[in-house]
Amino acid sequence: MIRHIVMFSAKTPADLAAVRDGLAILGGIPHARRFEVGTNTKRDALSSDVDLIVYAEFDDEAALAAYKADPLYAESIARVRHLRDLRVVADYVVEDAVIADRRG
Repeated sequence: MIRHIVMFSAKTPADLAAVRDGLAILGGIPHARRFEVGTNTKRDALSSDVDLIVYAEFDDEAALAAYKADPLYAESIARVRHLRDLRVVADYVVEDAVIADRRG
C-alpha cells in the first residue's frame, strides 16, 4: 500500500476555503482506498506554514498513477494552483515503513 501525503498553503487566508473545496473534489476519484482533506490545527509552532493536508492510500503504484490521470485531478489543479503557495508531496510504501505498534 502507498500513502500519499500532500501539504498546501493558501496565498491568503481568504483563499483557504476555495483551496479546500478544490482539493475536496479529489475524493471523487475512485482509485484511492482512503481519501481525506484536513485543515492544519497549527498547534505546533514550527508547522504554521501548512494550511491543508491531503492524505490518501492506494493499493499500488498503478492505482496512484490512475488517480493522477483522472480528469478530476486536472480539474483540482486548475482550481487550486493559482490560489496556493506551498505544495509538498511525500509518498511511501507502508510495507517498507518502520512501524511502532503501541496498542496492547
